[in-house]
Amino acid sequence: MSGWQTLFYKEVLRFWKVSFQTVAAPVLTAVLYLMIFGHVLEDHVKVFGTVSYTAFLVPGLVMMSVLQNAFANSSSSLIQSKIMGSLVFVLLTPLSHWSWFFAYVGSSVARGLAVGTGVFIVTALFAKLSFVAPLWILAFAVLGAAILGALGLIAGLWAEKFDQMAGFQNFIIMPMTFLSGVFYSINSLPPFWQGVSHLNPFFYMIDGFRYGFFGVSDVSPWLSLGIVSAALVVVSAIAVHLLRIGYKIRG
Repeated sequence: MSGWQTLFYKEVLRFWKVSFQTVAAPVLTAVLYLMIFGHVLEDHVKVFGTVSYTAFLVPGLVMMSVLQNAFANSSSSLIQSKIMGSLVFVLLTPLSHWSWFFAYVGSSVARGLAVGTGVFIVTALFAKLSFVAPLWILAFAVLGAAILGALGLIAGLWAEKFDQMAGFQNFIIMPMTFLSGVFYSINSLPPFWQGVSHLNPFFYMIDGFRYGFFGVSDVSPWLSLGIVSAALVVVSAIAVHLLRIGYKIRG
């Protein structure tokens, strides 16, 4: 294997060795969300006409799990390596910044899709789903996981201790994820909060992903694809630049 493939393989093994924690636990969390919200709101919330609330909820929970776990993979790997001192063994290799980027982001995509697949398999038992546009589902899942993997890479490079990483996740990633339309259609919000939601790139990831199942969405899937693709370019460019200059990892 080439250098980046070896690092990619190492990162995949890192989360797969503890898959009960990194894959099974998020699946359980998503199922609990579905059972609670679906039971309480099924008869009170109407979305997309004939689509039941539970069915509406499933793609949102799948995509939320993909995004959160893609971010957790790259960010936790880097911060743990920095604090434990094992990052030096990767720094000693002749790997380029592009090799680092593809390995860390690629493994984040792998973990995000693994968790998302597990969440979908279990939650799909609770609702009847259709697959109107499967390519849209795959496209937004991969793009969303790549964006959060690159964002996790940035956070892992920036953070110097676990408290900083927890703050980044709790005050940035979690709010943007929960306020992106996972549990509701933004068309049900007042005009002001609809405008605020349109500023959240996570909304376009989830809305486009949901379009692949039902063929309907709050905004055009092409608009979502354009914004998500642009976000990936911006976040990736920042991550690659920080790796190139060795931000906080090279003396």
